[in-house]
Amino acid sequence: MTSPVGERSVSTERLLLDYVERLARHAEGRRAVVIHLSRLRPGNRLSHHIRIAVNTFEALVKQFDGQIFLLGNADIVFVCKTATIAALDDAVMRVRYLFSEDPLTSGGDDEPGGFATWFDLGHQYESFLAMAQGLVEEEVRRRKRHAAIAASGERGPQKPPLAPKMLGELVNAISQADLSNMLRRQVVCQLEPGSPPKALFHETYISIADLAVAVMPRYDLAADRWLFRYLTQTLDRRMLAMLRRGHEQVISTAFSLNLNVSTVLSPEFLEFDAGLKTGARGGIVIELDKTDIYSDIGAYLFARDFARERGYRICLDAATDLTLPFIDRERLGLDLVKVFWSPDMADTDHAARAAAFRENVERVGRGRIILARCDSEAAVRFGLTFGIASFQGRFLDRLPALRAAAEPARPRPPGGDVGVTIIPPPPKRPVLPASGRR
Repeated sequence: MTSPVGERSVSTERLLLDYVERLARHAEGRRAVVIHLSRLRPGNRLSHHIRIAVNTFEALVKQFDGQIFLLGNADIVFVCKTATIAALDDAVMRVRYLFSEDPLTSGGDDEPGGFATWFDLGHQYESFLAMAQGLVEEEVRRRKRHAAIAASGERGPQKPPLAPKMLGELVNAISQADLSNMLRRQVVCQLEPGSPPKALFHETYISIADLAVAVMPRYDLAADRWLFRYLTQTLDRRMLAMLRRGHEQVISTAFSLNLNVSTVLSPEFLEFDAGLKTGARGGIVIELDKTDIYSDIGAYLFARDFARERGYRICLDAATDLTLPFIDRERLGLDLVKVFWSPDMADTDHAARAAAFRENVERVGRGRIILARCDSEAAVRFGLTFGIASFQGRFLDRLPALRAAAEPARPRPPGGDVGVTIIPPPPKRPVLPASGRR
């Protein structure tokens, strides 16, 4: 039996404490684990990921007479009887992988600030009871703070998420709107020490930020991941329609499409595919988001086989240095992997993290990786150090030699962008400024 996770007239923390107090004379043979999702970075605590994490332990409830508690701070507490450490560790590892983008998951358990805390209640009952009591006290303080903020009329800086009804209105508006003025281009180029840069292709996408400003400026379109995914599926279809009807110059050249897996299996994609010229598919790359791939691996494998049989190439989008170890490029049938840069990757205090990244770059293939979101020269220098040669980001946009090849890029919103990548004919070889050649 799980604790309520909806209305919280009686807090889950209070329910947990009551449950722990009743275990005082029945603690022997019981174990507990606390998953500290509250320690994740705010952007990584997505609501649907938390639901999946809770469901991971649901299978153990009946098997080990378990109880699940989802706390107000998003931590998960699971208490069970006669469960093996291996069974619990397997569940914890699956949850850890779900949040593998966050630095928290790279550390060990049972250390200060770690991802999980374990208790053998036969020996650590008093410690577990003290923890439960502290959670109730913290929840009381949190409610008082929220009440004080509500009474003062203060409002936080975050925009509210879209409601399903609003999403329906937005989808209707998109289906009839001309989105060509929201297309943005950004160069992806090859850089090698001592050589001038070579523009490989240009990513052309529909800016979610511009779309939000134009139609619903007071709402965060990407706040709810599942609604945002539905929105991107709609934008996928609009982009395919635009390519079929008004962008013949794109279809006549090599380019890439950033799509959802479901879009590749849709009638709209089949219509797009049917309109391509003979031999054109070999120059087309389909970019698929890693979350979309792993959320339904069966659908991905079906879409991948279909696309590769037709001659398309596949790129995994939105990887990080922390998720790269979990990516088996060959088994997934990937031609390219796009890794998002973050300043944390260059942290000199984490030599082990840098060594692991180097090892994974070699395993995936240096020539198969694109380091994206490079907003500074430091990002490019970092990539070159590890043998990466393909880059994308605002720093590249500012290079005079490449600026003429693409429009100035706009910042990518946290929820991501959708659209196409246009690969132009081979450009003249421009000269990279000295600062970019080091």
